[in-house]
Amino acid sequence: MSLPSSISSRAVGQAAEDLALAFLEKEGLKLVARNQLFRGGEIDLIMRDGQQLVFVEVRQRSSSRFGGAEASVHRFKQRRIVHASRCWLLKTGWTSLPLCRFDVVGLDGQRRIHWIKAAFSL
Repeated sequence: MSLPSSISSRAVGQAAEDLALAFLEKEGLKLVARNQLFRGGEIDLIMRDGQQLVFVEVRQRSSSRFGGAEASVHRFKQRRIVHASRCWLLKTGWTSLPLCRFDVVGLDGQRRIHWIKAAFSL
């Protein structure tokens, strides 16, 4: 599926995040924050799953070649997400480390959602 060139990559990414958010909320997670940008990293969605904080990376790829959206969250990207999560925890005043999880939500060319719980850890 190719998108018209008039649609910005930011708009495409925002639409993917909106779909992922709606999906996760249907699964019972609660939104805490979204699009948290820090020097050296960004967190797309921060959700609460019971007592657990869930830092979610949303990726969209039109093709499943090279492993698809989920495979694009490589080790370097994971480190950036972990760094951003630590920055967010400090910024929001957490005095002790809560139970955290790092999930990946991938969307393919047909907008099917692939949710990987605990995709990586610290």
